[in-house]
Amino acid sequence: MAKTKILICDDQAIIHDTLGEYLKAEEFESVSAYDGVQALELFRRESPDLIVLDLMMPKKNGIDVCREIRQTHSTPIIMLTAKGEEIDRILGLELGADDYIVKPFSPREVVARMKAVLRRMGGQSKKPEQTVLQFPGMTLDLGRYQVEIGGEAVPFTPKEVEVLYLLAFHPGRVYNREQILSGVWGYDYYGDTRVVDTQIKRIRQKLSQNDCACTIKSIYGVGYKFEVPQ
Repeated sequence: MAKTKILICDDQAIIHDTLGEYLKAEEFESVSAYDGVQALELFRRESPDLIVLDLMMPKKNGIDVCREIRQTHSTPIIMLTAKGEEIDRILGLELGADDYIVKPFSPREVVARMKAVLRRMGGQSKKPEQTVLQFPGMTLDLGRYQVEIGGEAVPFTPKEVEVLYLLAFHPGRVYNREQILSGVWGYDYYGDTRVVDTQIKRIRQKLSQNDCACTIKSIYGVGYKFEVPQ
């Protein structure tokens, strides 16, 4: 059985050495890229299961790498940033990163969050019995992490699919941000509720841009709900 492959993209050798040892202990395989150009080359050649991507790298930064990967692939991405500035975190998430970690970090924490993402993507955690939801003009298949609008597949990141599925499973039900965080990210997530707003914004854009009649409505001071046209 092939080992789970992690692509580590960072210009600091200590990051590769430390994470590599922890991943080896978990029987994961790791591949190292030290600049953005090399990161894209290895991504195309190695087809990793998950990417750890530093925001600031030589030749091509993490934001540009994330943007380029997201044009064609939904491979989970965990963004690393040494700055810790909100604008960097939010920008990375808006471009499709699934999570972010601020340096300095605990390698144990990083590996735990990798495993949480891989469990969700690989179905190791219990999946709901009904994985396909159908609405006027839209089909959501959680099992394949695929959304079709108007009969055409639309690229959604894994997190976007999970958030949309959570809301769409109970149309009209209002979920607050904490419920969405718990339902999608689970106890492994260490972020804040603004991540939910970022994901909702991206989902809305994709629904609107593809003329989907279904919408996500904001309930002021409470949260969000999925609405189906009558």
